[in-house]
Amino acid sequence: MNLIEPAIQSLAIAKDALLTPHGLDEGLLIKTLGAIFQERVDYADLYFQTTRSEAWSLEEGIVKSGSFSIDQGVGVRAIAGDRTAFAYSDDLTPEALRQAAEATRVIGAHGGSGRVKVPGTRGAKAAKRIVPATALRGVSGRDLYLPRDPLDSLDATEKVKLLERVEKMARARDPRIKQVMAGLAGEYDIVMVARSDGVMAADIRPLVRVSVTVIAEQDGRREIGSGGGGGRYDYHYFSDELLSSYVDDAIRAALVNLEARPAPAGNMSVVLGPGWPGVLLHEAIGHGLEGDFNRKGSSAFAGKIGERVAAKGVTVVDDGTIPNRRGSLNIDDEGNPTQCTTLIEDGILKGYIQDSMNARLMGMPVTGNARRESYAALPMPRMTNTYMLNGDREPAEIIASVKKGLYAVNFGGGQVDITNGKFVFSASEAYMIEDGKVTYPVKGATLIGSGPESLKYVSMIGNDMALDRGVGVCGKDGQSVPVGVGQPTLRIDRMTVGGTA
Repeated sequence: MNLIEPAIQSLAIAKDALLTPHGLDEGLLIKTLGAIFQERVDYADLYFQTTRSEAWSLEEGIVKSGSFSIDQGVGVRAIAGDRTAFAYSDDLTPEALRQAAEATRVIGAHGGSGRVKVPGTRGAKAAKRIVPATALRGVSGRDLYLPRDPLDSLDATEKVKLLERVEKMARARDPRIKQVMAGLAGEYDIVMVARSDGVMAADIRPLVRVSVTVIAEQDGRREIGSGGGGGRYDYHYFSDELLSSYVDDAIRAALVNLEARPAPAGNMSVVLGPGWPGVLLHEAIGHGLEGDFNRKGSSAFAGKIGERVAAKGVTVVDDGTIPNRRGSLNIDDEGNPTQCTTLIEDGILKGYIQDSMNARLMGMPVTGNARRESYAALPMPRMTNTYMLNGDREPAEIIASVKKGLYAVNFGGGQVDITNGKFVFSASEAYMIEDGKVTYPVKGATLIGSGPESLKYVSMIGNDMALDRGVGVCGKDGQSVPVGVGQPTLRIDRMTVGGTA
């Protein structure tokens, strides 16, 4: 991969979109950063962003809604020790930038709190004076996706036809399909970061997604199933073959649930399927490995680097460098190149996911995981694509090893307590395993446990690691960002299953 030319190209595109039309230039950015340093701060940055997004939805054979939005602005941040002063504006004029910087400076000077449209929150003084850089320099990023605008890759008529094809595919599959809902969404995001240490970086981020939901009916019983996917492409990514696979996923889930029996409850062995079930890993373990929780001592994994936190064979990574993946980025939202970070290796905790501030305060390396929902939000350490690496067992061998247990293929919603790692997850597609064979589907199964404890009971790891289709959205402190998850087939020897039987 070329790590230089794409970065130069992205920076040129970002300047043309974010600076030039608004009368801004690099000299003004340097001056603005310098003004913040009238107060004693350790670091400051300017985060510029413009986003074009759209969403189309089909129901009852008709495209009933379509939306389009443009959002742009700048966030101004100053850090002193472990405190942050922040202000933002949706106006990119020189005067708006000056006002946002002044608000940040004043917040930093008085250690104030509170948040309004322009000023932000959590200001403080630093312990020493740092002189900001007098020039900005471009840095190397990655080259993981093409800087194309997906919204312009199809015209409106073609977007409607794409959704109509999905609906036609679904209805043709099975007469029990009574309702089809489909959605198409796209985003073209341009971001640029200018930092007080002289770094200037940009990223051009396309993102697309198709979703399909079906309702099946049989003998008066109705069940729902969903499918979909996407990534950092334009709309041409969605071939008929790929759309057909999304439809198959949705219909299989709905028809399986038509035959499902109430799930039993109790402690039992659980086999997790590959791919999207990695969302349990993301929620129950991944959040607990984010730097801010561990710096504050609120994570169940705090202070445990070098200790065994999982069974042998369990290796978990966070990798923001996989081409075209939903959770991947060329640079994070502080301008640092993303990377593949090993979090757990053969059961031993190796490190945490870090942004710059938490890495500095903990004396650890930056991992390129600073993420924010938009220019109006503060960055924090967040996951990108988090997954468990392959083991050496065949999936069929894992299922055959279970006398009686649950086989969870897909998940719906869930929640986790970061402080102790306890989680509750509902399985949207699951089956019973009896005498080493998958027997009948069950409905209403809920997995209850602790992330750190569950890792210790992983006894078999498959060789079929898969990433999700490209649908993940992660929420933290009110901010949502796209992510990816994945894992191979896993056997967990002990887990509590809440059922309906």
